[in-house]
Amino acid sequence: QVQLVESGGGLVQAGGSLRLSCAASGRTLSTYTMGWFRQFPGKEREFVASITWNGGTSYSDSVKGRFTISRETAKNTVYLQINSLQPEDTAIYYCAQRRIPYSAANPYRPSSYDYWGQGTQVTVHS
Repeated sequence: QVQLVESGGGLVQAGGSLRLSCAASGRTLSTYTMGWFRQFPGKEREFVASITWNGGTSYSDSVKGRFTISRETAKNTVYLQINSLQPEDTAIYYCAQRRIPYSAANPYRPSSYDYWGQGTQVTVHS
């Protein structure tokens, strides 16, 4: 059974940084596209970043240059480094994994992912 557990969220001042972690269990993440999404209150989940099995990365325009997605295969963990945090980054952040290996089509859509973590809250105050 696939489980994804996010951690690393918290309360941070504007301009600060956080590193979110997503620990996967049940199967290795090295052959699957992984994604990070975030959800604002009353809104749909929106794409933040993704990383494919071969290390290719994609970012939404709103976070490009500030967020970095990475993977540590030995720990079966995906990270999201968030720098220069702004109050508008306040949201619940989720990691997700595809069910089908070596699949990278449409990484921006939540429906492209089959497994989700419980989310971690990031709150940025000015």
